Amino acid sequence: MRATPITPSLLAAGIAREALARRAATGHAVRVVVDGPVEQDGAGLADAVASTLAADAVPVARVSARDFLRARSLRLEGGGDPDSFLEGWYDMAALRREVLDPLGPGGSMRWLPRLRDPVTDRSVRDLRRTAPPGTVVVLDGRFLLRDGLRDAVDLAVHLAVSAAARGRRVPADEAARVLPAWNRYLEESDPAARADLVVRFDHPDRPALIQHSVEPG
Repeated sequence: MRATPITPSLLAAGIAREALARRAATGHAVRVVVDGPVEQDGAGLADAVASTLAADAVPVARVSARDFLRARSLRLEGGGDPDSFLEGWYDMAALRREVLDPLGPGGSMRWLPRLRDPVTDRSVRDLRRTAPPGTVVVLDGRFLLRDGLRDAVDLAVHLAVSAAARGRRVPADEAARVLPAWNRYLEESDPAARADLVVRFDHPDRPALIQHSVEPG
């Protein structure tokens, strides 16, 4: 499939502009997700989108799925294998309940930035925040276009990373569970087909658009 090279800054600007267009069309907060296998890649792009929006005085709710992990004791009940990683490590129900639904149509606009510290494994005591009108949610993480979440997303970005690049870029201590789990996710959920924007992201400094309903910057 033909890919169109784009600079990282123009990519972030295009996503931000599309988020604002959808906000204008819907009249409610817009929920943007960046879905990808390598956490730092998704986080970096999401940060760039959030910074672009904030520079234009747009209120942003920046969220990471990494801050919505289940407790380590629950995560390791399955032995840390790829299937348990895909199915049970991220508390997707909490992410939807605390962020995506409240900031969606008819929602309370009260949202929780984090649930658990991924390093210490302790519950954080963040207070719920009230999002001002026109807020754009920017969420990054893995497995975000699966059933049960996609209908709570207004603008979906999927980072397409080749198997070889995934092998290079996923940290070695995570590879045994992340790589097979991501393969299963691709097969079962087909996130590229569910995304508004698919970006080839083997090299984060040289992304390329594969398919999109988003105009580049």
